[in-house]
Amino acid sequence: MSDDSGECAFCRMAIPESPVEHGGNQFCSTACRNRLAETGTPFVAADSHRRIQPGVSGLDASLPNGFPRNAFVLVASEAGTRDRALGAELVWRALKRGEPVVFTSFQEPPSAVVQQFIAMEWNVLPYLESGQLHIVDCFTYRLDGQGRDRLFDRMGEWNRYLSTVAQAATTTVRDPTDIREIENKLDNALEGREMVDDGLVVIDSLTEMGTLTQPVQAYDFVKDVRADVCKGRFVPIFAGAAFGGGGGRGDSFPHDLTYVMDGLIELKLDEEPSGDRLVKQVRIRKLNGAAVDPEWHGYDFEPGTGMVTQKWPRQASDEGETAGDPDEPADEDGEESGEETADDAAAE
Repeated sequence: MSDDSGECAFCRMAIPESPVEHGGNQFCSTACRNRLAETGTPFVAADSHRRIQPGVSGLDASLPNGFPRNAFVLVASEAGTRDRALGAELVWRALKRGEPVVFTSFQEPPSAVVQQFIAMEWNVLPYLESGQLHIVDCFTYRLDGQGRDRLFDRMGEWNRYLSTVAQAATTTVRDPTDIREIENKLDNALEGREMVDDGLVVIDSLTEMGTLTQPVQAYDFVKDVRADVCKGRFVPIFAGAAFGGGGGRGDSFPHDLTYVMDGLIELKLDEEPSGDRLVKQVRIRKLNGAAVDPEWHGYDFEPGTGMVTQKWPRQASDEGETAGDPDEPADEDGEESGEETADDAAAE
């Protein structure tokens, strides 16, 4: 029976049962008592290792309590929604919090990855130099030795400079069709930055990775990396995934793995009521272990600022995306409750 005995002197969590007392302190368990005796200091980062705020306005608006650090989040996007700008902002906010970041790129060479940040007026050169930002390059395997030299020679002076700066902060995957090599290079990058309960991984993108490997290998990669990085190291992963032509949802990799993903962020284009233009919209459809408000937010990106949101009323869709009210707050498992009211039952 709970006696609400307050906060544990080590883990800083509430004590649900009778406390374990020692040396004038109260603990929730003998394990916490023994750990404090070993270390001599309480676990002051008890909150930060569990939840963080991404720092991106359209995501923060739907996450009143932040998101768990052990989450693998799929960012599913239609063409034209600037999904790479979202990935860049997630990286930038983590860097500004003082956290290390590993950016795994299947779609761009390292110089182009750096240029994404420069275009948003975010100077990542100091973070590349210090090693806080590291790039795992799964793109330039497409070029043989002469091709790499030719690519470099054809660059302008500025891009050659960016390529040179990024080189020291880049690990190159020689054969991205071998998922074990990708996993090993990613693990080495995380280990080199002591990324446990700290940092962020961005993968750009799973769609491109899926074109390089057999389906069973692609599925294994997602499940293995989720287990090792997210669940083992408590480091979140945000992985991009593009929808097919015309924005069709489909059931191809990796969209058929949403049951495995801890979180799902959706980016889409919708017409204004006037029909004059398309408006970018973002919502968090689910995020296990976090309270989520799955509301659509209109957004765009501004250099130096990042994502800027505005309230955007959800319009009727012929795609039948969800059952129930999409604006209904989700529970702690990231799923909409969809509870039936008495009035609804009477109407039926």
